[in-house]
Amino acid sequence: MESTGGPYLNTAAVTSPVGIARLLQMTFGCTTFSLVAHQGGFSAAYGTFCMFVWTFCFAVTVFIITCEFTHLHSCLSISWGNFTAAFAMLATLMSVTAAVIYPLYFVQLGCYPIGCEVRDFRIAASVFAGLLFVVYAAEVFLTRAKPGQVTSYMATVSGLLKIVQAFVACIIFGALVNDSQYSKYVATQWCVAVYSFCFVVTVVVVAFSVTGKTALLWFPFERSVVIYTFGAVLLYVSAAVIWPVFCFDSKYGSPQRPGLCAKGKCPWDSQLVIAIFTYVNLLLYVVDLAYSQRIRFVSHL
Repeated sequence: MESTGGPYLNTAAVTSPVGIARLLQMTFGCTTFSLVAHQGGFSAAYGTFCMFVWTFCFAVTVFIITCEFTHLHSCLSISWGNFTAAFAMLATLMSVTAAVIYPLYFVQLGCYPIGCEVRDFRIAASVFAGLLFVVYAAEVFLTRAKPGQVTSYMATVSGLLKIVQAFVACIIFGALVNDSQYSKYVATQWCVAVYSFCFVVTVVVVAFSVTGKTALLWFPFERSVVIYTFGAVLLYVSAAVIWPVFCFDSKYGSPQRPGLCAKGKCPWDSQLVIAIFTYVNLLLYVVDLAYSQRIRFVSHL
């Protein structure tokens, strides 16, 4: 009997430029964590984070390739275009973070005391970690929305920025829990509320886009996202003013790093990281607001 539903396998999933990029992601990811697990080694929270990034990205990439090659993604009740675009951006951010952290903490030029073989494995793992970031960034470049194109929201600049905003917020939260003394003043607690509120709403926007449920909402999703983005800009402006004042003004905090502050356990360092990434996220929300005026997208792609 002949099938009337088209070919069972989608060869374009592995032969198109995006498909080739995903095959390279799978190859480089597997190579990276294999080198580390076999001989390179890792330790502490930052080493565990790197291994999680490489194994997580590898597993999801294999899942995406399998679903597209076998057409199984058509059976999933999600917006596949939004899901793959969101994951590609997230994987790019996670892989570049791991590509910086692993060599920073584990790679050294000399052989002592780890031995030359372990050093060589760590250098090789760092190289493949960098290549992994490059191919994930290449997928983002290949799948991003083109001017005038009707596409899924997460493939637009505004959608991709939502992933970056949530990722930056996670960095802020990490610094907050690292003895940042944010509970010292009500004003700094307000800043934490701003970071938390914007993070939650951004994640909700991404979740609705990926699940393809935006059409079920009783309010216009596009307009609501633009209004929220404008509100997030105003909230982050308040945090960008309040946080530095209550952390670095001599009346409330310390303009300079205390001399006796231990490295890695200094509240001033955490406060500085939070201040920097507050301005980073403020810039991201401003750019997001500017681009959100020009996009058109559909939720079911």
